[in-house]
This record gives sequence, C-alpha cells and structure tokens, in this order.
Amino acid sequence: MGLFSFIKNAGAKVFGIGKITEVETAEAAAAKSAKLLSAVEALGFGVTDLDITVDGDSATIYGEAEDQATREKTVLVVGNTEGIASVDDRMTTAIQEPEAQFHTVVRGDTLGKIAKKYYGNAMKYPVIFEANKPMLSHPDKIYPGQVLRIPAID
Repeated sequence: MGLFSFIKNAGAKVFGIGKITEVETAEAAAAKSAKLLSAVEALGFGVTDLDITVDGDSATIYGEAEDQATREKTVLVVGNTEGIASVDDRMTTAIQEPEAQFHTVVRGDTLGKIAKKYYGNAMKYPVIFEANKPMLSHPDKIYPGQVLRIPAID
C-alpha cells in the first residue's frame, strides 16, 4: 500500500506518559516496536509474521494480512498512535481486494457527516463504524487527527 502520513501527536497513547524525544536509542526504538506489536496483537487481527519497527516517528510494518481490511486496520492502529507520524506499509495480503479510502477527522466531523461526504447518505455511518472496529468503541468517539477507513460500498 505504501507510505501513510499521520498527525504525530493526535493518536492513542500506547507509549505511556511523556513526550517522545527526537534522539532515541536503539533500546527505546525496540521498546516502542514491542509496544506497537502488542497493541496490534491484542486486537486479534489475522496477520502472519507481524513485525513492526520504529525509527524516530516512523514505523514500518511487515507481515501477511488475511485480507485488505485487516491490512488497513493494522496500518491505522500503528499510525493512530501518539508519536507516530508516518507508517511504511510493507505487508502483503493473502486475498487481494480493492483498497479503502482514508479520511482524517477534522473538528466538527461526525461519522454521519463523513458518510454523507463519501456515500451521499449520512445514514450509512454504520458502514464506517464497522469498518473501523475494534479501534472505534462508539460512533461518537472520534477525534480530530484520527484517520479512518472508508470502504467502498455496493
């Protein structure tokens, strides 16, 4: 899929309390990689040989996802983490499918507004909610800077 940009300080706080320094040791990068790997694995995604490396504010993901949705969700979990500004997706998929679009949430966005923009119908917001589970726990719990999957619908 390639390289994706995220808002570095808008994501979930997987790394704990405090700012991330610009100069990092190899141990700190390895610890971040391990935390991201644990966060993705805790969601139960079907990714074989998952590996995540962190270099500064960039992460690279390797492995084989069971499908395109799993691949995209894995990229979003990593990218929507505070301190990560870009994700280099080097995963493959077992089943080839079309890629979804991505939407960066801005102030005032709701899933209904986003559904209206992409599907022409605000009542299609459950499609977006379902496409972003388990990262989203409730349709009203989105935040500016968060990146969401917008799958194609028939």
